[in-house]
Amino acid sequence: MNNQMKGELNILKYNGDELLETIDIAAIEFPLTIYVDDEEFATIVCSPTNINILVIGFLASEGLIRSVDQISSIEIDENRGFAYVHLKIKQSINKEFFSKRMIGSCCGKSRQFYFYNDANTAKTIMSRHSISINECFSLMKLLQESSIDFQLTGGVHNAALCTNDTILFNFSDIGRHNALDKLYGQILQHNVPIKDKVVAFSGRISSEVILKISKIGVGILISKSAPTTLGIELANDLGITVIGFVRKDKLNIYSHPERVIEANHLPLIDFKT
Repeated sequence: MNNQMKGELNILKYNGDELLETIDIAAIEFPLTIYVDDEEFATIVCSPTNINILVIGFLASEGLIRSVDQISSIEIDENRGFAYVHLKIKQSINKEFFSKRMIGSCCGKSRQFYFYNDANTAKTIMSRHSISINECFSLMKLLQESSIDFQLTGGVHNAALCTNDTILFNFSDIGRHNALDKLYGQILQHNVPIKDKVVAFSGRISSEVILKISKIGVGILISKSAPTTLGIELANDLGITVIGFVRKDKLNIYSHPERVIEANHLPLIDFKT
């Protein structure tokens, strides 16, 4: 496990009979302030790993860049918690489109959405790539087995880019949105084709998550967790297949079942609240 992901704490632990002094491992929470062309853009709370690709994925997700070619340089000051990004073509951050905000790692709504940049960068997915139910179970099992950070701390989320039978790369972070931004940054950094790929995810499938998947461009999202109503509405609108509660031998297909081989004869789900 990367030492930057964890910290050791002296605690008292009750074992059912008595309190004992012991050492526990906790996930590190790290505030990172991002400057773009010497202007403060946002502060995110994250795990202090893979910071470069986190910044790339975050800026792309926020609509400030579309490719790494637009970036002139990224400098990370890990000691002070700052990232300094310079773009090849300097642009002023229009406060009407981007709001300075603290983006937390909590499980509640952590960012506002439906800003101009979301409407401008979210795209409808037209991929015809498909997956079987057994492949969903296999990928989720691989994700859980590879999530060493979660096994040690219980305090991080994981996001992985996959083929139908293996994980290509995966990232951990205390924030589920940060894990997806790291994934996005890696895809952009290495120009990874995504039309025939699947995202395996550990977190709740919120509207924010669906918007990120749309911007990444992957058509199938599988997660061990639950969706939200707005998340499913957006998934239907944006052409994303959402498969949730992937646990042991059970799962739920919430949107666009035509990409699931066993269900591709069924009509699109018209999700109503």
